Amino acid sequence: MNELVTDLKTLHEETLNNLKSSKANNTIRAYKSDFKDFGSFCAKHGFKSLPTEPKIVALYLTYLSGKDAKMSTLRRRLVSISMIHKHKGHYLDTKHPIIIENLMGIKRTKGSIQRGKKPILISHLKAIIKVIHEDKIEEIRKIRDKTILLTGFGGGFRRTELISIDYEDLEFVPEGLKITLRRSKTDQFGEGMVKGLPYFSNKDYCPVSNMKEWLKLSKIKEGPIFRRFAKGGSLTSHRLTDQSVVLIIKKYLNIAGIDNKNYSGHSLRSGFATVSAESGADERSIMAMTGHKTTQMVRRYIKEANIFKNNALNKIKL
Repeated sequence: MNELVTDLKTLHEETLNNLKSSKANNTIRAYKSDFKDFGSFCAKHGFKSLPTEPKIVALYLTYLSGKDAKMSTLRRRLVSISMIHKHKGHYLDTKHPIIIENLMGIKRTKGSIQRGKKPILISHLKAIIKVIHEDKIEEIRKIRDKTILLTGFGGGFRRTELISIDYEDLEFVPEGLKITLRRSKTDQFGEGMVKGLPYFSNKDYCPVSNMKEWLKLSKIKEGPIFRRFAKGGSLTSHRLTDQSVVLIIKKYLNIAGIDNKNYSGHSLRSGFATVSAESGADERSIMAMTGHKTTQMVRRYIKEANIFKNNALNKIKL
């Protein structure tokens, strides 16, 4: 009997570890951050946060809606609360009528238009590259920053994917550059994917040409491609953080005279999808590059890209 209890305990622990391993580290951190906010709400009102009950979750969602949280935020918080319960071995019925009907009521009252961060478009990219050329910093730093931005845009990379690229993940071929992603946010089984970046006719905006120049100047032959500079200006062996990508984007937008508050690390990725859609790329080819698993987000990019292209007002002659 004791052996059976021990075996069940081991199985329980292994199952919880498997649940945790099924999600990327950044996703786990996001769950914990969201749950911390839920925990603070519960503590303030004398509720139990773990395990909790559907009625408490519904109250929390109503509280968030009163703070003008977006529907996407509400849904993400609900997923986070549910996943933390699973990781701790508890069950929470997130499909309970009090939760579902409350969300439907909030959506009907508040609406669900998502106002996300703005995409970096071709005009922005050109302005950024121009100010990088004019910036009074070391040439090696200019090339690094250019390569980060052009690669991020050209490959539709998430910022976490961008900074995870190692020298060993690169393969230059006659057509351009192949970059192997060993794992990403939506690749929960670690299958990996390969992105292909072709050569551009204009070398100033070509991620492949700039990557070659960066590798030549930096003399990187192994390990992280995008690295930090020390205070003295020398290149270190330390990988850039994903937040560094955000700071680089915002820095050059600001220098270019573009209000940077509505841009983020995601702006390179969404910019690629939006510009591709504007140029007539179909959703499947966009998804093949970005790694989106469903068409929902990609169709949103296409819809936004076509807001003027397929505008009925264009048919009216004045």
